[in-house]
Amino acid sequence: MIKNLLDIDNLNIRFFSDQETVNAVRNVSITLKNAEVLGIVGESGAGKSTIGNAIVNLLDAPGEIVEGKVMFEGQNLVDLDDKAMRIIRGKKIGMIFQDPQTSLNPIMTIGNQLIETIKFTKNIDDVSAYNEATELLGSVGIDNPKLRMKAYPHQFSGGMRQRVVIALSLAGDPDVIIADEPTTALDVSVQAQILELIKSLCKKRQLGVIIITHDIGVIANIADRVTVMYNGSIVETGNVRQVLSSPKHDYTKSLIAAVPRADVKLKRFQSIDFIEGNTQNHKFINLETHWLGKKPNQKNSNKAISINELNKQFILKKAIFFKNRIYLKAVDNVSFDVKKGESFGIVGESGSGKSTIARLIAGLVNVDSGSIKIFDQEIVNQKNTQEVIVAQRDVQMIFQDPYSSLNPRMRVQDIIAEPIKFYQTASNNKEINQIVCDLLNHVGLSETALLKFPNQFSGGQRQRISIARALASRPKILICDEPTSSLDVSVQAHILNLLKDLQDELSLTMLFISHDLPVIRQMCDKVAVMRKGKICEINSTENIFKNPRDPYTKEIISLIPKIENIR
Repeated sequence: MIKNLLDIDNLNIRFFSDQETVNAVRNVSITLKNAEVLGIVGESGAGKSTIGNAIVNLLDAPGEIVEGKVMFEGQNLVDLDDKAMRIIRGKKIGMIFQDPQTSLNPIMTIGNQLIETIKFTKNIDDVSAYNEATELLGSVGIDNPKLRMKAYPHQFSGGMRQRVVIALSLAGDPDVIIADEPTTALDVSVQAQILELIKSLCKKRQLGVIIITHDIGVIANIADRVTVMYNGSIVETGNVRQVLSSPKHDYTKSLIAAVPRADVKLKRFQSIDFIEGNTQNHKFINLETHWLGKKPNQKNSNKAISINELNKQFILKKAIFFKNRIYLKAVDNVSFDVKKGESFGIVGESGSGKSTIARLIAGLVNVDSGSIKIFDQEIVNQKNTQEVIVAQRDVQMIFQDPYSSLNPRMRVQDIIAEPIKFYQTASNNKEINQIVCDLLNHVGLSETALLKFPNQFSGGQRQRISIARALASRPKILICDEPTSSLDVSVQAHILNLLKDLQDELSLTMLFISHDLPVIRQMCDKVAVMRKGKICEINSTENIFKNPRDPYTKEIISLIPKIENIR
């Protein structure tokens, strides 16, 4: 009989407060064998991340294990004190956290953080630790690792930061790796690389790996077994092919059905009706009488966005002499047009320049050279004339992270009212308050949200607030920069359906940036594929997916995690 590497038996975790007691994990039993990848899948609040944190004794207060065992190498980890657990963490059990932004020290270089971790777990000298850290960076797909060792976290893209976190988890050569949403911020090519790396390490070193994710495609491509959780309990577990091809529980069936398809374009995303309270609906309006439908600035041009020979570079290495400086060409001579009312997608790996283009169009980053026209109005190097101000008002952005894009000290009412006041699109406070209420209703939130703060909402609700704020200036163009990358598939379905409704109803032009190719296929009419600052290919969405011309496009299409063949 093969001995289990990890045994979780009848685990119960509760969060206590003066107001209520939340049963976050209920009677959960899980086993993990050597050289096995176990997937734990479920929506936010299912309890899957809580289990991962409990294994390494990193439960946030006021969470508490009230019953159960976590057996590892003959000892119950629940009984160990902090000192004993510090020996286990890193050396025996590695952890890949969900948010790389908060997992890395912002005032330490990437190299120093890796070296510090390696020296702590292996007790080796500085030179050996440096060499091993450089090798680790290269192994997780970071180009020019020696140079990147000197960089700080803010100089990396989200996907590159996640790779660094994965390198940190491998630094101590652990026996078990717990990966909490390890590929959430990664593009399809890097995701495939990371998953292959984890899989090969699992087999080569006989590691046990627990993958915690809401991405069914990741589970289908890497896991040997899968455990499906809902509301703190396990609803189904078994061989990954058996569970995904013939799910028994209604929740598992709904979860699989809600995954965006890459093989065919559908009119709408399927939502998960099984989830209690998942009933936020978009409320349609009469545009002839509603404030959102007023169009004081009619646009005669059929081109919403015109980009011509756009360039932007960032400095990687500073030096007194220009010849010794090292630059990164984030956007390299890019040109494209977006028609009025069109959904234009930009895809590419982390660091390809797609988000930089969005920020250049939105005016958040200065252009080095080139032209950006909004409805034929040039906005690069122009004075703040009335025409330029109107053009910039016509462009609003929905950011990737709804947690950091909203001011935590402002109430929802003030967050949404801010652009209305800035652009002076309403004459008095009564009208402003009415518009704010209308916008909240329009994105499927009630007026009870007005006086709340962002931390009182879920991720999906925060993204709805972000959409309402973007609509407050009556834009003609919405730039959506990875708007659903950190959201569960059910919440993602609601947000993307909402964006589709808004586009149809308000005749919006959408620039949709994502590393999620199935989402791009469902949302966009036309797609540009980017790599290393350049556009490889521009074509209709169907041609990109069915008849890609560029070798890189063919590669990323082939790497899409597929579950269609086992649905």
